[in-house]
Amino acid sequence: MLIPTISVGSARERVAEALDEAGCVVVTGLLGETERKAIRSELGPYMEKVRVVEDDDPTQFYPGRTRRTSALVARSAAVGKLVLDDCSLGLCDRFLTTNGEFGYQLHVSAALEIGPGARRQVLHREHDSFTFFPHPRPNMIVASMWAITDFRADNGGTLIVPGSHKWNGERDAMEDEIVEAEMPAGSVLYWLGGTLHGAGANKSSDWRYGVILTYSLGWLRQEENQYLDVPPEVARNLSPELRDIIGYKMYDALGFSTNRQVGQMPD
Repeated sequence: MLIPTISVGSARERVAEALDEAGCVVVTGLLGETERKAIRSELGPYMEKVRVVEDDDPTQFYPGRTRRTSALVARSAAVGKLVLDDCSLGLCDRFLTTNGEFGYQLHVSAALEIGPGARRQVLHREHDSFTFFPHPRPNMIVASMWAITDFRADNGGTLIVPGSHKWNGERDAMEDEIVEAEMPAGSVLYWLGGTLHGAGANKSSDWRYGVILTYSLGWLRQEENQYLDVPPEVARNLSPELRDIIGYKMYDALGFSTNRQVGQMPD
């Protein structure tokens, strides 16, 4: 099975149907060059400070020869706009609200540069932390990878196993079932929390740059601690919509705060 690829002008329902069937979909043309440059400029000072591990340890989850930084909402206004992208939120509405009627939240934000010589990452699922559900698990996470540069098979394009969101927990992916997500800069790869994926090996001489944003049900613990990465003094200056989606909003009776500027008091 291949990764479905759909242009930005196509009907949203077509994108959702492809994601439901394959567990992944590429949408091309979502992010313009101006926005990509803004993201690189705003995150540049943080990416430059990241120490690149040259002596890779193959037993580690994260491969060496990469740069990674998180806390993107606090560090980049351009990424903040991506978090609220209509296509992304539409897919979250479709796949998450049936299991979380009071909404969803930003789960992880990270900028990733895969450097020359980086090995292939072990395949994994976004919802691996939530082991109390048997496979195939209900939809708890919708993930997105925004291509800031071109993603190719030879430069570390994300590996995806289409259809694996419907598998039981005992099935491993065969090599011919693993597909490289090749997409031009400005595209976005979406996948469901149950879809096997991982960063590809970079056999080229250039760095592959992507921004990952994942969303989870509002009653789950976020993988990235947004309250530390986007503390109250920063969150109060964000738009209400962005502040809500990073977690400064009650989920039914969960998550009240005595700080009225960034939280909600119970009635």
